[in-house]
Amino acid sequence: MRATVNRVVLVLTGLVLVLAGAVVLCSATGLLHHPYTGRDDVLLSAGDRTRYEDTSWWWPVVTGVLTLVVLCALWWLLAQVRDRRLRRLAVDADDDGTALLRGRALEEIIAADAEQLHGVDHATTALMGTPTAPRARLQLALSPNAVPGDVLAELDSAVLDRARVSTGLPLLPAEARLRAVSHRAARVS
Repeated sequence: MRATVNRVVLVLTGLVLVLAGAVVLCSATGLLHHPYTGRDDVLLSAGDRTRYEDTSWWWPVVTGVLTLVVLCALWWLLAQVRDRRLRRLAVDADDDGTALLRGRALEEIIAADAEQLHGVDHATTALMGTPTAPRARLQLALSPNAVPGDVLAELDSAVLDRARVSTGLPLLPAEARLRAVSHRAARVS
C-alpha cells in the first residue's frame, strides 16, 4: 500500500513540477504572456479577492480543500517515517515469565536458516504484527534449479517450524515472495 501511495504522490508531484517548469519556460521565452511583469503587480487584485464575498460557500470550500491537501501531505510524510517492523517479540521463559527477544535477531536467524535450504540463493525476513502475534514476511531469491513448491514446503516444515518452537509461539504466519536469480544461459555446442 505504501509503495502505491508513494508512486502516485511522486507522479502527481512530478506532473505539477513539469507543468510549472513549462509555464515558466514559456513565459521566459515570450511564448506565454502573463500580466505579472512589474514590481508592484499582485497575484490577486482587490477585485479578485472580493469577487466571491456575496457567495457564502466559496472561502470555506477553498480553506477546506487546502486543509485537506495539507493533512494528506502530513499523513504521507508520517507514513514514510513510521517503521512497521516488529522491534521486540514476547517469548515464554522457563520461569513462568516472558522474555523480550529483539525482532532483528529473529529476522536474521530465519533468513540464515532459509538461505541453507536447497535452491535458495539469498533470503531476507521482516517481522510485522504485534509482540504477541507476529507474522513473517520473507523474500527468497531462488537459484535456477530450484523447485518453488519444494522450497516452500521445506521453508514451512524446517525454518518456520523451528522459529515457532524456539520462540514458543503457537502460530507464525508467513508470507513468502519468491523471485528467480538471473543467470547466463548455458551454451550447448
